[in-house]
Amino acid sequence: MSSTAGQVIRCRAAVAWEAGKALVIEEVDVAPPQAMEVRLKILYTSVCRSDIYFWEAKGQIPLFPRIFGHEAAGIVESVGDGVTDLKPGDHVIPVPSGECKECIHCKSKESNICDLLRVNLGRGVMISDGQSRFSINGKPIYHFVGTSTYSEYTVVHVGCVAKINPLAPLDKVCILGCGISSGLGAVFECSKNHQRDHQLLFFGLGAVGLAAAEGARISGASRIIGVDVNPKKFDHAKNFGVSEFVNPKDHDKPVQEVIAEMTGGGVDRSIECTGDVDAMISAFECVHDGWGVAVLVGVPHKDAVFKTHPMNLLHQRTLKGTLFGNYKPRTDLPAIVEKYMNKELVLEKFITHEVPFAEINKAYEFMLNGDSLRCIIRMDG
Repeated sequence: MSSTAGQVIRCRAAVAWEAGKALVIEEVDVAPPQAMEVRLKILYTSVCRSDIYFWEAKGQIPLFPRIFGHEAAGIVESVGDGVTDLKPGDHVIPVPSGECKECIHCKSKESNICDLLRVNLGRGVMISDGQSRFSINGKPIYHFVGTSTYSEYTVVHVGCVAKINPLAPLDKVCILGCGISSGLGAVFECSKNHQRDHQLLFFGLGAVGLAAAEGARISGASRIIGVDVNPKKFDHAKNFGVSEFVNPKDHDKPVQEVIAEMTGGGVDRSIECTGDVDAMISAFECVHDGWGVAVLVGVPHKDAVFKTHPMNLLHQRTLKGTLFGNYKPRTDLPAIVEKYMNKELVLEKFITHEVPFAEINKAYEFMLNGDSLRCIIRMDG
């Protein structure tokens, strides 16, 4: 065990004190892990759109002060009682969507929605005792989706930690903890049983959509089409195999009609990666009748309502949803890391910026301005 095991660790963390206000680097106390928990030393983290969305508190009940962050990689510092498959020094990726390995979902080959550790966006405490492991001068600081990686040390339930190859570069594989894996899995896991020569289309050309496009390229799609309202994204998307682009603003009719015309009745598979409910409807209605499958990846506003005519379903279109690409994090994430190590998957092209931890607000600015896919934050800076 490490020399700090069982002790409170004081370290730096980026604390969000109010919605939409700049993060503040503070000295926080991080309590030791309790039963079935691990304390991690975070070495690299990144900014995902979900961090921005909940920091802005648009459509959710505000929960502050809070430590955000959920895409990261680091090393196990110490473990709590009952933890047997992780030890200090292990290289790991924390994941918001957990895997207890014991519930009906974890034992099913059809689901990755763990009964115990499914993503809970509103909970700011640990599930074991309803308490936070973070504090400043004795005042609790809330967690975010069970990870809170904008801290040099964090405490995570063991079921939300994937042990990975210690040779994998943590400054690259850290981005696999959420968005990139979600996009890849939407193709690999949720679009199974497709023919190799098929048409795929993606709504949203951010990191998640481009990860889905990368999955389509790897899987051998014959036609990869990107849809986005920002034409600046089109040139960069070519690096991910996207060869055709549609901007809904360029047309005076629903984009699903435009897509149906250009593809001979609709695409074989569509992946929606924006969280916009209108884009979700378009993604479903643009797939071909008889065999088309639409997969929803983006997280919508809590009050959003999906509306389409039932005949779209009766005509044998399929609508599916996914969280974390249907991957079971502890079981499947190590294999995704190996795809990178074997050069089957290129992660470097998703990384557009890098900043030291002291400049984390710059990473937020990059994301807010649409300038970055993923900005790596070095925790030692």
